[in-house]
Amino acid sequence: MYYIAIDPGKDGCAAILTDEKGAMPTMIPFDEVNASEALQEISGHPAIACLEHVTAMPKQGSVSMFNFGMNFGFWQGLLTAYKIPFELVRPDKWKKEFSITADKNTSIAVCKRLFPGINLRKSDGCKKDHDGMAESALMAVYAKRRLDGERD
Repeated sequence: MYYIAIDPGKDGCAAILTDEKGAMPTMIPFDEVNASEALQEISGHPAIACLEHVTAMPKQGSVSMFNFGMNFGFWQGLLTAYKIPFELVRPDKWKKEFSITADKNTSIAVCKRLFPGINLRKSDGCKKDHDGMAESALMAVYAKRRLDGERD
């Protein structure tokens, strides 16, 4: 079984987790080619996806919200095209599972506790861990714990 989690934000990321014991999430940076290839490989196998369902926030510009909406729609279309079932999950719902606060560093800390040794850097040149990668990995765990059980 594959558990896919997607943070559709501008600097978002997707994570794929299997039900193999001790498996580390595979990270997919938001890029149309990488995303399509990764989901194409999974297509036809048992899978479920968790797509973060976020809405506009105060003081966000119309251009950034338009771009966010395009990313959100892109992922919905890709999951639909590859016939991968998905659930829209609000951030507060999956974050409650891990007691994560609004501080993005808590996502990184929890992720590193669950996956010791995980690389949360977008590239070798990055000095800081990427909270979007951490949150995608945690959403994949959420999908594995919650969404699969709800479908039985």
